[in-house]
Amino acid sequence: MKNIRSHIFLGAFFITISVIIYSIQYLIFHDSHSSFFYFMQDLAFIPINMFLVTIVLEQLLARREKNSKLEKMNMVIGAFFSEVGTELINYCSFFDKNYKENRFTIDIAQNWTSDDFEKVAAYVKTHKFNVDSTLYSLNEFKIFILGKRDFLLSLLANPILLEHDTFTDLLWSIFHITDEFLVRKQLSGLSETDYAHLSGDIERVYGLLVFEWIYYVKHIKENYPYLFSLSVRENPFMKHYI
Repeated sequence: MKNIRSHIFLGAFFITISVIIYSIQYLIFHDSHSSFFYFMQDLAFIPINMFLVTIVLEQLLARREKNSKLEKMNMVIGAFFSEVGTELINYCSFFDKNYKENRFTIDIAQNWTSDDFEKVAAYVKTHKFNVDSTLYSLNEFKIFILGKRDFLLSLLANPILLEHDTFTDLLWSIFHITDEFLVRKQLSGLSETDYAHLSGDIERVYGLLVFEWIYYVKHIKENYPYLFSLSVRENPFMKHYI
């Protein structure tokens, strides 16, 4: 209500100013015909001005705001991979029964083009990773992921990430694993059902994580070549060989 009143007041104020200026013009030049002609001419340009302001300018501002949000989002995602994500891929890969094949498919290289990234992202999105939670120490994995819990919680508090659905899904899948670890005090000697359930949880995180990582590396290759060079050298799919 306050905003409406202020808008009405401003409108009335500017109209009053226009009336005063036209009145002064008439008193000086005594030419109502010319004043009316130019008034109608100015009036004819109002729709064009409205189009330029409301459509063109609004679109430009919206695009600029979107690009700004994307840049901030990618900065947060970059912090995630520096702090947690890259090493988390490494841990998940220890449970990957087909690691060797996946490594050669997803192994990002310096000469990759945008099409290369898109092809691998499409492959990962539909690929079912074959994960076995008995292949590596779940206790070691638990220590790592629980040690990053506070950092991951801080990411959930960032409103920018709420607009990134796939990354939000990734965070929730990671938190699901941490919850599974928290309710299990001992992670050795589990039943086959428990191992199968944890395999499914790791597989879900693994797929979402690699998918986000590919697009993050694609982004830094296009915008920050020096960071891309580091990402290639620190490629989690080159950390170990099976």
